Amino acid sequence: MFRFNFRKTIEATGVLLRARPPHMMGRVRLLKLLYLADRESLKETGAPITGDHAVAMKHGPILSETYDLIKGEHVRAPEWSRCFENVDYYVRLADQPGTGSLSRYEIEKLNEIAERFEHDDEWAVAEKTHELPEWRKNAPGDSSRPIPFEDILEAVGRGADIPEIRAEAAADEHFARLFGES
Repeated sequence: MFRFNFRKTIEATGVLLRARPPHMMGRVRLLKLLYLADRESLKETGAPITGDHAVAMKHGPILSETYDLIKGEHVRAPEWSRCFENVDYYVRLADQPGTGSLSRYEIEKLNEIAERFEHDDEWAVAEKTHELPEWRKNAPGDSSRPIPFEDILEAVGRGADIPEIRAEAAADEHFARLFGES
């Protein structure tokens, strides 16, 4: 329903990593915090921050293209690696990506999420995502399974708004294609 926004994903990752000295975070934690920020943005605004596609995996929901970026398996991984580097199972901020594509709300939401979970280790955060209705509905066992945005919207109490949100997402996609935004 939504279009993946590479620039916002890089900037959102940078915000989360800057919020946690030494500007390094476990992959699992990073993926969960980005998912939770997108989820709450959907609830509060009707749109995610990254536009990435959610996938249910054994250890909870993640954002699919972001995971591929971290693993270096995305077509834009070279651009990603200008700002971030993998150190074992951690992602480290290597260069500041800026925040020019993010709204004030999105930056505040990312900082709020980082602060809310600052005392939880990455596996505690992962366990909390197992409580989410959309993950339970799409729980994949040892595999993976897409989580439809409609399931997330239903879980956050925005099910009645799906037609309106879908129409706005389609209009945004059309605008982005017209003007070649990435």
